[in-house]
Amino acid sequence: MATLQLNLHSVTGGQRRPARRSVIRPIRCAAERQALFNRIAPVYDNLNDLLSLGRHRVWKRMAVSWSGAKEGDIVLDVCCGSGDLAFLLSEKVGINGKVIALDFSKEQLKIAASRQSERSKPCYKNIEWIEGDAMDLPFSDSSFDAATIGYGLRNVVHRKKSLEEMCRVLKPGSKVSVLDFNKSTSPLTSSLQLRVLFFQDWMIDNVVVPVANGYGLASEYRYLKNSIKEYLSGIELEKLAFEAGFSEGKHYEIDAGFMGNLVATR
Repeated sequence: MATLQLNLHSVTGGQRRPARRSVIRPIRCAAERQALFNRIAPVYDNLNDLLSLGRHRVWKRMAVSWSGAKEGDIVLDVCCGSGDLAFLLSEKVGINGKVIALDFSKEQLKIAASRQSERSKPCYKNIEWIEGDAMDLPFSDSSFDAATIGYGLRNVVHRKKSLEEMCRVLKPGSKVSVLDFNKSTSPLTSSLQLRVLFFQDWMIDNVVVPVANGYGLASEYRYLKNSIKEYLSGIELEKLAFEAGFSEGKHYEIDAGFMGNLVATR
């Protein structure tokens, strides 16, 4: 059976770094966001399918490819949720590799571990689920060959700090692949994206929120729309990657600018 682990001394080769308290507290603090993702865990996957019309599976495969993960690597998935990217990474690194999947939501991790126990591919046994903080990763410097974070950076209280931590734990020359909704600044896609955003808002208001309301989670999914509107553009993400210590940063628009993927190299 899959189990949740709260530390990882054997993989990182070092001890957990002392926890640091953040003095930054935006409108929604980290504890509130953690509680939110614990509440939506039971319906998270189904509502992702509704919102993306199933396309999120394609986008996640692209994100994993951009990470550069390969056979035998030790890789990290931050804000892993119910494990979609972790399972894809596992297929990339194979039975000789290792996937560490971290999230601050214990309920999401329980679902991810349950999904792992139901799958038969040998490579899926190489995934370890960690409850932890994206802004204070419990791993030693230069521990990982690649990293991903899908639909997570947008919801982190301190985005730069999270990127700094991912840069710290990556080996020199390794990449992090950051998948999320896109805020286009390109004149070639911005007009089309306005239509996409209109459709996205309509889907959230008229499909996702009503379905979530059936589970008593309407307010949680209204928060989703605001978080998307407040997220960074590709140019802003590239700048943030450099500020966080990465040597290179390139943002790619996906599906007519509906999604975006930052690829940053340590």
